[in-house]
Order: sequence, then C-alpha cells, then structure tokens
Amino acid sequence: MKTITLSILSAASMLMAASPTTQAADAPKSALDFEMKDIHGKPVPLSTYKGEVLLVVNVASRCGYTPQYKELQAIYKKYADQGFKVIGFPCNQFGGQEPGTEKDILSFCTDNYDVSFPMMSKIDVKGGEQAPLYRYLTANETHGGEVKWNFEKFLISRDGMLAGHFRSAVKPDSEELTAAIEAQLKKAR
Repeated sequence: MKTITLSILSAASMLMAASPTTQAADAPKSALDFEMKDIHGKPVPLSTYKGEVLLVVNVASRCGYTPQYKELQAIYKKYADQGFKVIGFPCNQFGGQEPGTEKDILSFCTDNYDVSFPMMSKIDVKGGEQAPLYRYLTANETHGGEVKWNFEKFLISRDGMLAGHFRSAVKPDSEELTAAIEAQLKKAR
C-alpha cells in the first residue's frame, strides 16, 4: 500500500510539474494569437494583421481624450500604405465614458471623426472580465503594465510583439509615438 501511495504521489508530482510546461506551450506567444470581434460582432483573428504594425487603443466617446480620434485617424491615413493599422477597442470601464451600443459607438466615430480604421466590439481592458488580448498586453510591467484610463496605446510590431505602451496623455501624433511607429515600420515585413 505504501509503495502504491508513493507511486501515485510521484505520478501526481510529475503531472503537476508537466502542467506549467503544457500551459506555457498553450500560452499566446504574440498579440496575433488572439481572435476578437469587430464592432459588428464578426470574429477577427488578429493573425490577419501579421506583417503590419498595429496601434491598439482603448477608446471612449465621452472622455477628455476623445478628440484623439482625429489624430488616430490622421496617423492611420498617414502610415496605412506602409503597413500600419490603428485598432480601436471601446471600453466603458473608466468613468462610464463609453455607455453606448456598438451601433452608437460606430455612428459617433464616423459622424464626428470620420474614423475609417478598424473598430472592435466593446471590451474590458482590466479587472476580472479583462479581454485576453489586454491580459497579454498588460502582463509585462516593462511596458507599463495595467491600463489606467481611456486612450492608452499599445504599439505592436509586425510579428505581433509588444513594442511600446503609451499612456493617455501621449497624443497619437506626438513626436514620441510617431518616432516609435516609424521605427517599427522600417523593420522588414
């Protein structure tokens, strides 16, 4: 009986030791490993953006930073032909500043800011219901960690790796952010 118990414990220990490896193998290796829903509810594998530089932004329609939509659209147009995309992720977690439906959000963005870059469905970017993409993006403290407010920007390289995290106050057309975008665009596809 003692030998059987030890064998079972030994086997259980080996399985537990193997679990993190299995989990690590299943863990996303880049931002391109996720699938999100666009603002119309259609699934979008982010792998479709492989080879492009992405700026992932949590957006809101009733925020002091909302005018950044204009700058986001401008940099999207400026760099689009070089393989650059802005992707907006509406979020209502900061001051309830994105209360509308996806239809309301899309109308607001197109009517007020002529937004043509991809917009996704509303998500949580922090907390217990945090979207897996944002869990991945905020896991690395080197790049600023948790999202603190609307219009935080994550720069993603052509191969899906996190290249930078810019807080809300960093304007999309700032020298700091445009230099980082241009540096990523110079890298081979």
